[in-house]
Amino acid sequence: MFVYMMVIILVAVVAVLQSLAFPSKIAFSSAHPPLGITFIEKASLIPEAPSFPLWVGKHSLLSDRSKFITSSTTQQTNIIDVAAQEFNEMLEYEEARIPLEDGSSNLVDRVNTTIMKSKNKNKKKEKMVMPPVYLSKMNQMLLQNRASYRSTRPLWYSVRDDEILAAKSEIENAPIITDDEQLYVPIYRNISMFKRSYELMEKMLKVYVYKEGDKPILHQPLLKGIYASEGWFMKLMESNNHFIVKDPGKAHLFYMPFSSCILRFHLYDPATHNRGLLEWYLRNYVHTIAAKYPFWNRTSGADHFLAACHDWAPSQTKLTMKHAIRALCSADLRNGFRLGKDVSLPQTPIRNPKRPLINLGGSPPRKRPTLAFFAGNTHGGLRLTLLEHWENKDPDMKIYGPAFRRASTNMTYVEHMKRSKYCICPRGYEVNSPRVVESIFYECVPVIIADNYVPPFFEVLNWEAFSVTVPEKDVSRLKEILVSIPEEKYLFLQKGVREVQKHFLWHNKPAKYDAFRMILHSIWFSRVFSI
Repeated sequence: MFVYMMVIILVAVVAVLQSLAFPSKIAFSSAHPPLGITFIEKASLIPEAPSFPLWVGKHSLLSDRSKFITSSTTQQTNIIDVAAQEFNEMLEYEEARIPLEDGSSNLVDRVNTTIMKSKNKNKKKEKMVMPPVYLSKMNQMLLQNRASYRSTRPLWYSVRDDEILAAKSEIENAPIITDDEQLYVPIYRNISMFKRSYELMEKMLKVYVYKEGDKPILHQPLLKGIYASEGWFMKLMESNNHFIVKDPGKAHLFYMPFSSCILRFHLYDPATHNRGLLEWYLRNYVHTIAAKYPFWNRTSGADHFLAACHDWAPSQTKLTMKHAIRALCSADLRNGFRLGKDVSLPQTPIRNPKRPLINLGGSPPRKRPTLAFFAGNTHGGLRLTLLEHWENKDPDMKIYGPAFRRASTNMTYVEHMKRSKYCICPRGYEVNSPRVVESIFYECVPVIIADNYVPPFFEVLNWEAFSVTVPEKDVSRLKEILVSIPEEKYLFLQKGVREVQKHFLWHNKPAKYDAFRMILHSIWFSRVFSI
C-alpha cells in the first residue's frame, strides 16, 4: 500500500513539475533581484506543508529576514514552492559539485524526500540512548576516533597536504621533554608532542578567511557575554597578520567567520519555533563559497573550520558543515560532537571587552575556607537535584539557586569563587557551562558534573591534573567525594589550575599559549591527525 501511494504521489508531482516548465533558475523578484524569490502559486498538494526559508542566490547572503520578498501565500508554503527551491538547490549543488546530503540524484527524488519529511515532521525523533562517557573512557576514545575520522582522499593533489603530513611525522617523533620553563608538565597529555606541534603551527600554518557574507551574521564579532569566545576568536583571526594569507592556494585551513549567536537571535522566529531558516542560511553560505572557490569541494570541507559557542551550533552545522572541523562550546558526545575531529571551545564569559583580564586570581589555597560553591539558575534537572540535596543543607557547601543575589551574604559571586576550594560546574540544559573557565580564572578547582562533556583542549590537556569530575548520578555524594580528596592532592590540583590559566585568557593582542592560539592549535592538531 505504501509503495502504491508513493507511485501515485510521484506521478502527480512529475506531472505538475512538467506543466510548470521550470526555467534554468527560478526567477528572482524584480524589486529585489538578489535577495528573494517570487513563489509559484499553485494549489497545495499536501495540507499543512512545512514552511521553508527562501532561496537567496549563490552570490548574495541573508543578513536580515525583513529583506525577504514573498508572495501572499508565504505562510502556506506548498509542495510546489518546496520543489522550486529544491530545484534551485539541485542546480547549485551541480554547479558547485557538492554531493546531495540525502543521496538523491534528481529533482523527483528530492521532491519525494521532501514529501516524506513533511509527513513525518511531527513525529517525535528517536534519540539514541548511550551510556554516560567519562574522562577515562574519553582518553581511550580519542586515539580510536582519530583513525575513523581520517579525511577522504581529496579530489586533487595539493602541496599543502604534503606539508601537513611532514608536520605530522615531526610531531609523532618529537624529542622527549621532561621539563620546560613555560609549560607545567603534569597538565599536558604529552608535552613533547604538544610543544612540537605548537612550534610547527606558529612556523608554518596559513589560514584563508573567506570574505564573502554580510554583517551582522558574518564578520561581526560578539565580544561580551557567555558566548563571547566565538566573537573573540573571529576578531583576532580576521585581524591576524601572522597566520592569514590573501592567496587561498597557500592555505592549509579555511575559516568560515560566522556568529552562531547572532545567527540565532537574528533569524530565529520564536513564534514558529522553526530553526530551519538558520540551517538554510548556512547551507546557502556553503553554496556561495563552494561555487566561487574550488577548495571546499577538494576535501568536502575537511580543511575548513568554524568556531561557534551558541547551544544550537551543533545542530545548525551537523549536516551542511559535517565534514568541517567544528570548534564548539557545546561539546556533547550525545549530540554529535566528534571526539578526535571536532574541537571543544572554552566558553569564556567576558564582562568587559576592553578589559578581558580584569579581576583574575584568588586567595591562596590555605585561605579558602569554603569547601564548595555554586550559584545559578535551575536550568535542567541536574541543577534541581543539586539544590535539592545541598542548598542550605551544609555550612561547608555554599550552594545557591536563583535567589543568590537576594541572599543574606556579604560576598559577591566572584568573591565566593575566589574563597572556595572547589567550584561546582553542573551542566544546565546543555553540557557546557561558563563556570568551568570562571573557576580557572579565580583559581578554584572546577568540579565538572556533566556526563558526556568533552572539556576544552582535551586533545592536549590532562584535565585530571587540575579538575575533578563527578558523575551526574553521584550528586548526592558530592561532599563525600570532595572531602575524600587528600590535602596534598587538592594542592596539586590547585597548582594545575594556576598553571593552566594562561591557556584560557583572551588578549587584545594574541600572546603565546593564550586562548586564541590554543583554539587555533586544537584546530590545526585536528587537521594534522585527520589527513
